[in-house]
Amino acid sequence: MQEQDQQNKPYSSGVFPHVIFKYRKHLFILGIISIILASIFSSPFFIAPLFKSTVILYPTASKSISKALLSDNRGNTKDILEFGEEEQTEQMLQVLNSNMIRDRVIVKYNLLGHYEIPDDAKFKMTRLFKQYENNFIFRRTEYMAVKITVYDKDAQLAADMANDIAELVDSTINRMQKKVAVKAFKIVETEYLKLKEEIKIKEDSLTVLRSFGVHDYESQSEMFNRQLAIEMAKGNTDGVRRLEARLEILAKYGGPYVSLRDALEHDKKQLSELKAKYEEAKVDATMDLPHKFVVSSAYKAEKKSYPIRWLIVIITTLSVCFLAVVAFGTVEVYSGRVELDFKKKEPD
Repeated sequence: MQEQDQQNKPYSSGVFPHVIFKYRKHLFILGIISIILASIFSSPFFIAPLFKSTVILYPTASKSISKALLSDNRGNTKDILEFGEEEQTEQMLQVLNSNMIRDRVIVKYNLLGHYEIPDDAKFKMTRLFKQYENNFIFRRTEYMAVKITVYDKDAQLAADMANDIAELVDSTINRMQKKVAVKAFKIVETEYLKLKEEIKIKEDSLTVLRSFGVHDYESQSEMFNRQLAIEMAKGNTDGVRRLEARLEILAKYGGPYVSLRDALEHDKKQLSELKAKYEEAKVDATMDLPHKFVVSSAYKAEKKSYPIRWLIVIITTLSVCFLAVVAFGTVEVYSGRVELDFKKKEPD
């Protein structure tokens, strides 16, 4: 009799079919209850619906206005109309994740109040930043574009914030670049103006030397010496005296003249090169160019993106039913109504 009862007990390989068949009514009721409860607790009364807005943009390849527009060395510059590659995309993502953009968005849209975080709440800024990270997502697409995604309970506000962040990219990058560009421009400007002043002083000095009759040392010296030889051959004492006087002046001021002339020529070459750098630095310090190409702007969403109620209901129902089957199966095993034997039953 005991052996017959043992044979009538189902083995472990049939626990789930046995439990599902035996407790089918219970599972059906649990499933219905799960569907009802999941539908209720995923409703807007318990989970605030969020709307999604997206902006897709490409970074530009060139970051320097002067190098893109003014530089003669075209081999090392990039077209301002060219899309950026991986490096520019990663740089833009870093800017989008910076606290400069985050803080400006928080202040402009008063996100502390919008997210209903009390002013006297403990760790309110931590909660605010966490909420911001959850609702503002920046990703790189497979085509090296940047995707800005914003979730919010207000559909229009989500679109506005997404578009604003795309606009903040330009002003933020420009602000960072201007800090360096303005300082660089001041350095170049100082050197440029200093060199211009030095050239003016040297030109004034040459003007003084020319007033003494020194205009071109080499040609004058050659001419005076040739004429002196002629006058000496003629025995023209007055002519010799006048030429010797001119040669004395030339000997006295010729050296300074040559030094100033050569130094002035060198400085003017430097000034020409420095002026080009000055103009480039001035453009970088005073002008702006967009740093992005907007492929798709954000618009007001017509339906919510979160939560996905049907998915919550399905996952909740399946989870409850699975746990119920496990629980009922455990009861069946411990009660002895199911034989816990993994070996295949051999026939008599």
